[in-house]
Amino acid sequence: MSTTALNPAVIPTELRTMRACMLCTLIKTYDQFVDDGCDNCGQVLGMQGDRDRTQICTTTSFEGMIGLMIPDESWVARWNNLIKFTPGCYAIGVHGNLPPDIIHELRSNGISYILRD
Repeated sequence: MSTTALNPAVIPTELRTMRACMLCTLIKTYDQFVDDGCDNCGQVLGMQGDRDRTQICTTTSFEGMIGLMIPDESWVARWNNLIKFTPGCYAIGVHGNLPPDIIHELRSNGISYILRD
């Protein structure tokens, strides 16, 4: 069995305030992003504890939802480039772009930003 299966999934705690990370498409509530940051992009985007940064780096405009429990064994994860991410709920597509200064910050750290429209 995969070791990823042992990690708990990140699941939104309510439906009304769901948002998707614009970098990895993880879906959580606004408060979950502020309280814990993004489980995949936490160090890079620095949303934890920063309401303004959370507002900028997440969006309420997304399509579809993937429930991903064992990413390294899932063909859906492979198809959507989610294999290395934490188990949880992911948007199939997100609308909007990160601001240019954050994209520049990502590039300077060697991270490429892929639009997920």
